[in-house]
Amino acid sequence: MEKSEVLTDLDVPGTDRYVMKKLPEATLAFWIMKIAATTLGETAGDLFAQTLKLGYFLSTIALFLIFVVTLAVQLRSKRYNPFFYWTVILSTSTAGTTMSDFMNRDASAKFLTDGATSLGWGPQGLGLGYPIGAAILTSLLTAIFIVWKCTGLTFSIRDIVTFRAEALFWSAILVSNTLGTSMGDFLSDSSGLGYAGGALLVAGVLAVLVALMRVPAVPNVLLFWIAFVLTRPLGATAGDFLTKPLAKGGLDLGTAGSSAVLLAILIGLVGYAQMRERRNTVPREVVLPDVS
Repeated sequence: MEKSEVLTDLDVPGTDRYVMKKLPEATLAFWIMKIAATTLGETAGDLFAQTLKLGYFLSTIALFLIFVVTLAVQLRSKRYNPFFYWTVILSTSTAGTTMSDFMNRDASAKFLTDGATSLGWGPQGLGLGYPIGAAILTSLLTAIFIVWKCTGLTFSIRDIVTFRAEALFWSAILVSNTLGTSMGDFLSDSSGLGYAGGALLVAGVLAVLVALMRVPAVPNVLLFWIAFVLTRPLGATAGDFLTKPLAKGGLDLGTAGSSAVLLAILIGLVGYAQMRERRNTVPREVVLPDVS
């Protein structure tokens, strides 16, 4: 009597889904969660570095190590898990905030308040300034995309199903979130637009990108990555708007209170995404004859 072995289509070589999908679809809910995570990354990064007075140096080291741990969990996961994925997004946003601040700022009175002369232990910052910091990060992000292109792997998030492509994806995410922080801080602090003005400008550019999705000549993959970078300065300016003093054009809600509210929102969204993923993950069974 012949026996049959039951496998899912995810396990069968030659099927369309031989490798399990690890990343989410870029839906409207995805972008809402991305903006919430990047805004929380801004307020949480400032909470560690400024409110808790750990400084940019120590905060960058600690938050980068958290990023490494969360990334290791995500890379070892066998399928898309919303909790793992959005934890890495949040860790890249939080680490990107302090990494950007450490690159661009220093111990001058412009960046320190209440007569303070230092912030935490170690170097106060490299003091490169936003334009130079953004130029370095843009060059680094470009280099990642060039390497990615040379590998022949897809840039489309929905089709990333290999370890190497996912590693390149997360490298680009970390650098893009750091770059986005520099862009957001420049818009808020140096452009004269202020926090609300900077956020409105980025939101307007994102609206243009949405309109360009209907233009066949413009690749959606390109629009996705531009939008992914720009949602970070949107989160940075929105986070500053929530936390900075009224005298500086903010709402003065504080980093702790704003972070707590944003974290609760993000947890609710991730929990909803987790439930949807469990309902939608119903592997199709493929019956293979036993030829032994």
